[in-house]
Amino acid sequence: MNKIIVYEYVDFKGLHREFTSDVPDLHNVDFGDCISSLKVIGQPWLTFSDSNYKGLAHPYEEGEYNHISRNDVISSLQLVSEDLEHPQITLFDKPDFKGANKIITEETNLTYGYFNDKASSHIVQKGVWLLYEHGDRKGWEYIAREGNKLPNYESVFRLNKKCSYVYPLKGGQPVIISNILWDHKKVESERNVVIDEINGVNNTDFEQIFTTTSSKTYESSTSHSFKLKTSALKLDGSFYLRIDPSTNILVEKGSIDSVTKDKVEVILPAKIPPHSELNIRVIMKLVTASVPVELTITRNGKSKTECGEYRSVSGSSISAKYIMKPVEKKTD
Repeated sequence: MNKIIVYEYVDFKGLHREFTSDVPDLHNVDFGDCISSLKVIGQPWLTFSDSNYKGLAHPYEEGEYNHISRNDVISSLQLVSEDLEHPQITLFDKPDFKGANKIITEETNLTYGYFNDKASSHIVQKGVWLLYEHGDRKGWEYIAREGNKLPNYESVFRLNKKCSYVYPLKGGQPVIISNILWDHKKVESERNVVIDEINGVNNTDFEQIFTTTSSKTYESSTSHSFKLKTSALKLDGSFYLRIDPSTNILVEKGSIDSVTKDKVEVILPAKIPPHSELNIRVIMKLVTASVPVELTITRNGKSKTECGEYRSVSGSSISAKYIMKPVEKKTD
């Protein structure tokens, strides 16, 4: 849910209010011109010094702000409803969208290129952009929203030929739900690996107790990996893959590379018959498998489905193979 929580004092103290939709006048809810700290969940919010979304505006992305620079001057709040994925703005070096232009799709410091202090007009194709006077995101600040066409900077604010930094507002962390499609599991390979070998010989005429213990514990491991089907897709959120009731694997930024370990007890025979040799081979079965994963990604009330793949190399199956063979009696 998109939400803003505003507090009367710094460090989230004093009276507070919580809002999930636009507030044109905070005075109507007895919270005007008193906000000193705030928390944002989900989409960014815009704060305004005057009611009805007028006056000085400032954006706040998802996060906690224990002290805001424009404290005690906020009179209205507005939720940013635009789709903030794949932002794009076009800057022009002349008014009325003429002259040379620069298309920008990501945060850019113009002081490092050839378009610094040249912009005189712009068109926002998608997203919400912040335009700054200086390369360190200071000085004059302008909020350009999707669909905004500003034909002449000089007539509106003091940024004409002075824009040095452009920044697209980032959406809040998405809610990602994963569904592992176990019915479509594919075993890619299987192989056995001998991890231990124990031998015992009984040359007597009597049954003997095996010299080792009746059981032995071995460590098993399973490696986990996840990747998105579309290599160009980026996930800025995290989610859990529930592998089994006791194993939840955290996926961050669309990938994982982790190992889980366990203990497996193998029962060993306690006795060796007369004139026999017992060979015990402890075998780990390594199974490589892949399973498709369906991801439901929800952000700003909109959901989409993406596909990924979970792979594992499991050595959790450990067993013992017993080979008993007779030995020749020793003669004096």
